[in-house]
Amino acid sequence: MKATGSLFGLAYGDAMGAPTEFLSVAEIVRRYGERGPLELVGDPALITDDTQMTLAVARAMPAKGPLEPGALEKALREQFVEWVDSPENNRAPGMTCLRACELLASGLAWRKATGETSKGCGANMRVAPMGLMPGLGEVERAAAAQFQAALTHGHPTALAASDLTAFAIHWLRNGMRPAELPDALRERCFEQRTVYHGDWLADLWARPGVDSPTDFIARGWDECLEAVDALKAALAAPDRDEDPCLRTGEGWIAEEALATAVHCFLLFPDEPVDMLARAATTAGDSDSIACLAGAFMGAAHGFECWPAEWSQRIEHADEPARFGRDWD
Repeated sequence: MKATGSLFGLAYGDAMGAPTEFLSVAEIVRRYGERGPLELVGDPALITDDTQMTLAVARAMPAKGPLEPGALEKALREQFVEWVDSPENNRAPGMTCLRACELLASGLAWRKATGETSKGCGANMRVAPMGLMPGLGEVERAAAAQFQAALTHGHPTALAASDLTAFAIHWLRNGMRPAELPDALRERCFEQRTVYHGDWLADLWARPGVDSPTDFIARGWDECLEAVDALKAALAAPDRDEDPCLRTGEGWIAEEALATAVHCFLLFPDEPVDMLARAATTAGDSDSIACLAGAFMGAAHGFECWPAEWSQRIEHADEPARFGRDWD
């Protein structure tokens, strides 16, 4: 039940990191103790926009492939507009997502609605469904992962980081050993450096100072490679007591969210609750870091790795359970 485990892990990390997101590590330790939060807070434990938008992407996915740009754009637009208009959209959502979704709601073409210069972690905090849906070809999975980001975040690094995040989840779900993940991510940065999915991304690349689609997308992969290299350097001398953000970034931007979430996961690859506690005890975007780290852990180890009672306490548990059943 790895798809189920990944979706629930994402929600658990989101809920655990939400109360600590804007706190310093020192303040988190004062409130929760040296190990950070080790339990979900509240009944139900509330998710944030990270899980809300992940579920929006999941709802937009067809029951089975193939994925087609026009149909997926329509479905994503409908779900993103529903999210932006929801009374539950009150969990400190990112301004880029809000603005782009409001423009999508006005009927503006996605190419004009997106934040062209934004590479915030809102691009990849929600991409897990693209990694978990079975039956997709590699190019299809990559293009769709980048496209869902492009509706709101048009920076090339947002696209590349979303691709890497989806494939990290996909690889772990299919049996990759966690320790192999950094090298696999690094290799993908080189392999995909000049691949531009024009059938999906249209002329997103066209802007002043950019000579070609390949030049545009290469910038994103190069920035992601820098983040992965920082991750590998951190893991060469791992320190489970140090804030991971000090080595791999605070996670407000997409490539750092990926790198720091993987960093947390690989510090505690077989200790799910301690791993989430570490991810939540960070100086940066704690809920986004912890939600991605939870998605990685659940994809690697399955639903059974999480405390059994948590699934009865997390908000909107019926949806990750339903999508998990479909994709498992």
